[in-house]
Amino acid sequence: MTWIKDTYVSLYGETNINAEGCATGKFVAQGGIEGRNESTGLGVYYCIKQLLDMDSFVEKSLLKGKGKGVAGKTVIVQGFGAVGYWAAKFLHKDNAKIVGIVEYNSAIYNPDGIDVDAAKKYFTERGTFVGFNQAKEVTSQDPILFMHKECDILIPAAKEKAINKDNVELLKCKVLVEGANGPTTYRAEEYLLSKGVITVPDMLANGGGVTCSYFEWLKNLDHVAPGRLTKKYAEKQNMKILEAMGYTLPTDSPHKKGLAGASEVDIVYSGLENIMNEATKVHWEYAIENNLNFRDACFGKAIRKIH
Repeated sequence: MTWIKDTYVSLYGETNINAEGCATGKFVAQGGIEGRNESTGLGVYYCIKQLLDMDSFVEKSLLKGKGKGVAGKTVIVQGFGAVGYWAAKFLHKDNAKIVGIVEYNSAIYNPDGIDVDAAKKYFTERGTFVGFNQAKEVTSQDPILFMHKECDILIPAAKEKAINKDNVELLKCKVLVEGANGPTTYRAEEYLLSKGVITVPDMLANGGGVTCSYFEWLKNLDHVAPGRLTKKYAEKQNMKILEAMGYTLPTDSPHKKGLAGASEVDIVYSGLENIMNEATKVHWEYAIENNLNFRDACFGKAIRKIH
């Protein structure tokens, strides 16, 4: 995308002040935005977190009886790239238990949980999970079968039609969250619905990436990084509040870091969380109010917005 931007700017930059905004997903040094790499997976995490904090979702799903919140929920991720890795990382950080990771050439499973960063480091260095000592089960023979192991949440985050009529009856997940584009076929979803398994559709769950691209576009049109104009002001205001309370921090105090104003990535994370939380809440409530499955609710509400 940086190449596209560079070519466009070389052709039209002299007459179009906003030429840098012609494409998103650029390198940060070339007009991109901090947080773009992890934004899709982070959006998946925010979506899951919001749903698991809603009484109506927990009660209607097969997670009923397991309590609200991300903590303690077991997760299997299919695909360990830009979406799957970051979704697993943020869920793990929030005390979910990542019990399975499935890649194209190998897969690992541990009912006691897997250290996501250790698994990523191992796979990056070796190109396979074979030999990873934190797993109780490892395979390089038909790794897709590890998607069939028991878990609370399954996140297909790799390719289209990963969940289909040939394997859907083998799944043991309670909720399916689409991190990839179109990972569930129509027939597979019909079967899941008949079994009470809620599918959180891709158009909602993996919307974090395009949302962050929107933030990047706004940055290009504004010609200033988010937080640049307010960061120092916010820091000074925080210091004034402390001083008014009778506290004075030394110049080299490590506590000063927590008083700093929001950086670009802080604002991206905050904005993404707000948008994903609101979208998830609104569309789930629409599904409940109109007795629709989650995908139909997302389609229906989107159509009503533009019709």
